[in-house]
Amino acid sequence: MLLKDEVQMLRRVPLLAGIDQTKLKLLAFASERISYRAGEVLFNQGDPGDAAYVILTGKAEVLVNSPDGKSEIRVAEVAQNSLVGEIAILCDVSRTATVKATTEIEALRIRKDDFVKMLTDYPEMTIEVMRVLADRLSQTTTELTEARSLAKMGPK
Repeated sequence: MLLKDEVQMLRRVPLLAGIDQTKLKLLAFASERISYRAGEVLFNQGDPGDAAYVILTGKAEVLVNSPDGKSEIRVAEVAQNSLVGEIAILCDVSRTATVKATTEIEALRIRKDDFVKMLTDYPEMTIEVMRVLADRLSQTTTELTEARSLAKMGPK
């Protein structure tokens, strides 16, 4: 894929839509384009948070280890124009979940330093990241509340 095509794909990512063309070109150039087959893992829970990923095409599932560590729980699905892996970068922690491709995926891997620089250079991007994280937190809180309500009611 040509650099101009990658820039156009990056422009479709809501988080990056407000960034000027020149910076998107630099980001696309500095990023690593990676392809995954269905079933391949982009990163595992517990891995170091060294990069964020922009899903250009395809879908993936977000999995967390069960409390007993014997299985994985699917907590979300991400698709084209999604950003994943940013929590580990922003919080400077290991990966909080595993992301596994459910279809073929084309993604851009943005190194931590480049991602943080974009946030520094573009405060509007930082605000959008906060919105995305707040939406995820709100959804998780709703799901947790529902699960606790069901648990309190017990089996019928």
